Amino acid sequence: MKGPLFYSKILLFGEYGIIKDSKGLSIPYNFYNGALKVLKEPTEYSIKSNQNLKRFVAYLQTISPELVTFDFESLKQDVEAGMYFDSSIPQGYGVGSSGALVAAIYDKYAHDKITILENLTREKLLKLKAVFSEMESFFHGKSSGLDPLNSYLSLPILINSKDNIEATGIPSQKTNGKGAVFLLDSGMTGETAPMVSIFMENMKQEGFRNMLKEQFIKYTDACVEDFLKGDIKSLFNNTKHLSKVVLNHFKPMIPKQFHELWKKGIETNEYYLKLCGSGGGGYILGFAEDIEIAKQSLSAYKLEVVYNF
Repeated sequence: MKGPLFYSKILLFGEYGIIKDSKGLSIPYNFYNGALKVLKEPTEYSIKSNQNLKRFVAYLQTISPELVTFDFESLKQDVEAGMYFDSSIPQGYGVGSSGALVAAIYDKYAHDKITILENLTREKLLKLKAVFSEMESFFHGKSSGLDPLNSYLSLPILINSKDNIEATGIPSQKTNGKGAVFLLDSGMTGETAPMVSIFMENMKQEGFRNMLKEQFIKYTDACVEDFLKGDIKSLFNNTKHLSKVVLNHFKPMIPKQFHELWKKGIETNEYYLKLCGSGGGGYILGFAEDIEIAKQSLSAYKLEVVYNF
């Protein structure tokens, strides 16, 4: 047995801000994917994943049936038969490993599911987001539901505010473009829950709340608009501001050994770094006006180009 593939995602803009109603833009990243499978000969990986699924199924039974119901009989049978999530999506890297699993379970076992073939009204998107938020909370303690939504629809998602999300188009890539968005591998995994709790603790301070509104959200919103309009000059200007704000106010989310590298990008304009997901490790997202210059400057690190301008 093998189910359909669900892809990883990248939140280009909006990490932390979307908790406080900033704009956000999330795009599918087809380089990584996962699918539900049953193996005749279990492996160490499949056994571990299967045990996780057992815990997840127990959790799903606690979700209010008014929100969503599942075919638990089939789901439990499949899990007993050794079903696991076969995934190439790195865990703790901010590219949506749990989101793809949530999407796969919903797709196969939810009753009355909203399918990607129907007319996706705002109401339907918000309903899906609410269901996914509840399901994914098992993994993170608190989830916006956006990762599974992106994985499930395999479409770019524009977040205008908490209650206003839409599937969107993004400017088509220029295959020979010099500018690029890239992923930089920090070489360590990050955990979402502790990072989110640092953020929530900071939110108790008035100064931090003001900075979030007046700087972080302002530049995040501007970056989303620039990206969608294809205004590259303005995008890099606003990304630089955003990179600075993150370095100054989100230091705990940036692994210590990357503080200098982050600063260097802002000072030389060779690249600008930002958080990919909650930070603390995993991938760091980079923007470069000339990717070849950025590659030379960051030659000690593994880079993956995600999008070309």
